[in-house]
Amino acid sequence: MRCLLRRALPVSYTPCLMKSPLPVPDSTPHVPEEMHTGGIGGHPKGLSNLFFAELWERFSYYGMRALLMLFMIAPMAAGGLGFDQQQASSVYGNYVMASYMLCILGGFIADNFIGARRAVLIGGFVITAGHYTLVLDSLPAFYLGLILIAVGTGLLKPSISTLVGGLYARGDARRDAGFSLFYMGINIGAFAAPLVTGYLAQDAGFKEILTAWGFDPLHSWHWGFGAAGVGMSLGMWVYVRRLNWVSHVGDAPEAHHKRPWERLALVALGTIALLYLMMKSDEYVWLAYTIYSLPILVVLYFGVLRKDDDSKRIAAIGVFFIAAVLFWAVFEQAGTTLTLFADELTRTEILGQPFPSSWFQSVNALFVIALAPIFAWLWVALGTRQPSVALKFVFGLIFLGLSFALMVPAAQGIVAGKVSPWWLIGVYFLQTLGEMCLSPVGLSTMSKLAPARLTGLVLGVWFLATALGNKLSGTLSAGFSSKDPAALASFFSTQAIVVGIVAVVLLALVPWVRHLMGKEHH
Repeated sequence: MRCLLRRALPVSYTPCLMKSPLPVPDSTPHVPEEMHTGGIGGHPKGLSNLFFAELWERFSYYGMRALLMLFMIAPMAAGGLGFDQQQASSVYGNYVMASYMLCILGGFIADNFIGARRAVLIGGFVITAGHYTLVLDSLPAFYLGLILIAVGTGLLKPSISTLVGGLYARGDARRDAGFSLFYMGINIGAFAAPLVTGYLAQDAGFKEILTAWGFDPLHSWHWGFGAAGVGMSLGMWVYVRRLNWVSHVGDAPEAHHKRPWERLALVALGTIALLYLMMKSDEYVWLAYTIYSLPILVVLYFGVLRKDDDSKRIAAIGVFFIAAVLFWAVFEQAGTTLTLFADELTRTEILGQPFPSSWFQSVNALFVIALAPIFAWLWVALGTRQPSVALKFVFGLIFLGLSFALMVPAAQGIVAGKVSPWWLIGVYFLQTLGEMCLSPVGLSTMSKLAPARLTGLVLGVWFLATALGNKLSGTLSAGFSSKDPAALASFFSTQAIVVGIVAVVLLALVPWVRHLMGKEHH
């Protein structure tokens, strides 16, 4: 889903951060009126820059993600790593978890040291280096590439969302619609990426082309990873070229502002410790239960024992955090369980024409592209009559539960052989409805509830929910079995039931959560 500047260039700018001669916008102390409009659909002009920059960044991420699980489990004789399913699921879950968990540290650094604009730039360069590292055909390069992408994402992801939120005043009715449009940009990149990288990595015709060119067709996976790197490079070019459109948001703290080095050390140590503990939870299950229970204690402490407004808002954030963890634990099995279902149990052809199984990962993004403008219009059209944030989350969970309920008859159908691709398309449609009710709305809500100087950190906490959800997703996917239809149907139905129960609980809590948020944030 991107050299950041402080208006033009900050005093602390160091030339080594930007080697290429990129255009630098002129500094201006005044924010022109046209910066508040002139963008997509009458939104601030800066939204256009962030829309296209994030489009290419997400192209790189989803292009790589479409191949990751398949590359790890592919035999070495087919150019893969030859991991078993449990090892591949663990690596996948830990990598995606780290990418989002590091958003806490990245958000803190942006808030207190370098500003959101520069954080996006530095993070983007690190991500680019990671993708190009994956082009190299070696196991150390594979792990180094994943580490670089995770670190860069930690800097970029919360900061670019901070920039989007900074384009709108707190009472601006365009905010939720703006985040929905931003989310559409993410998904245009996510739609195109698997089509490109999947073709380069898996298509038999492209492997024949590689052979004709004198290249080893077993290295086709790395051509796919290279295409993801090219996409990230384009994202960086777009971001810097129109940097003046966001020159009035995402400033670094003033030079006289005291830098909280001690707190930085605590945040860094805490993040590393949590990463370590979550990785060790693969061996010690009680660790996972303990960590996943902590948000409940946070909600009870701030929502029941504390009475001030800030505490109430923290409790509301905690409720949304818990719902998001569960949502992403099921939703993000698109990169694991559903990818394996598509590759092993689904007919991958249309009108007799075969296609790479990784192309299924474009379906969700295609639905988002179609539905995002509708949801953006809907929230604005409903105005004060639209559902509360908590109720939107309930709808998101309901659609998610229905999607895995639909997988039950699909799993039972594999008794007769590979099933129709329409099962997965239906699943992705339901999940997309849920995603549009929860993800962009949650992102917007975090930016509204967060204190002004802690926006990046709070958005980092929001991405922590995605991190823990992705880790849980990887853990759950280890239970996928393509050999036993009854066990597979039970695998999907159990998760659908759990999601449904949580949706009912959250529905009962909607009035309380609205009280916690305060009238101005419903």
